[in-house]
Parts: sequence; C-alpha cells; structure tokens
Amino acid sequence: MPQGCTNLKLRQLARRVTQHYDQALAGAGLKVTQYSLLSHVLHKGPVQPAALAAAMTLSASTLSRNVQPLVAAGWIEVLPGHDARSRSLVVTPAGRAKRAQAQRRWRQAQEALNRRLGVATVAALHALIDDAMTRLADDEAIEDEGADT
Repeated sequence: MPQGCTNLKLRQLARRVTQHYDQALAGAGLKVTQYSLLSHVLHKGPVQPAALAAAMTLSASTLSRNVQPLVAAGWIEVLPGHDARSRSLVVTPAGRAKRAQAQRRWRQAQEALNRRLGVATVAALHALIDDAMTRLADDEAIEDEGADT
C-alpha cells in the first residue's frame, strides 16, 4: 500500500525537476514554463488560447498569466482569430530566436537528468505519467458524464 500523499510526492518531484530545468535555462533568460509555452505555440501556432490550454493541460487563467510576459517581451503575438471574439497566438521572429537560444540548454538539462536518473528510469517515469494522465482523463470524462444525469 502506498505511504504518504501522492499529491505531495508529485509536487516535490515536480519542483525539483523544475528547478533543474530553470537553472539550465536561466542563461537564456527563460524559465522552463516559458520555454515550454514558446515550444507549444511554435509547433501548434497560430493556435487559439483555449486549444493551447487544453493541449498543455492548463486552465485558461494560468495560460493567460503565463503568456503575458512572453507577449510583453515580444516573443509571442496575439492576433485576431477567425471571428471578432477569438484570438490566436503565434511566435514572433524574436520568440523563435529566444527558443533556439534556449533549446541547447534545455537539451543539456534533459541529458543531465537522464544521466542522474538513468535512461530506463526516465522512460519508465514517462510511461507511468502517460498512463496516469490517460486514466485520470478517462475518470474526468466519466465524472463529467455523471454530472449531466
């Protein structure tokens, strides 16, 4: 039987891993959350904020809060969407350059983590996380269906 609080253990691990990546990306002037956001917008853009939030499993308010500094820095631009109420996010040329600058540092952080934990452990961790995310998404869908009845 598991001992302790799963939420606490996951948050402790997440903080430790975030610190590792943040230290590596600091030289490029980014935090790992900003690097991730730039990467997602680059690969999905132009993308509507709601679709991006869903892809990153973020709330709309968290996404909005995290996008604001990237817009202010000139790395992401908010464009009009397909109608008057919608918006799209796109990475600017300066944002592409910033991400490229940070990408080498991110790769070094990933390789260092692989060495410290072992590639097999990192692969197993990824598999466990993917499985848990799938199961929790299924549970949320079931709970949402039950709320309608």
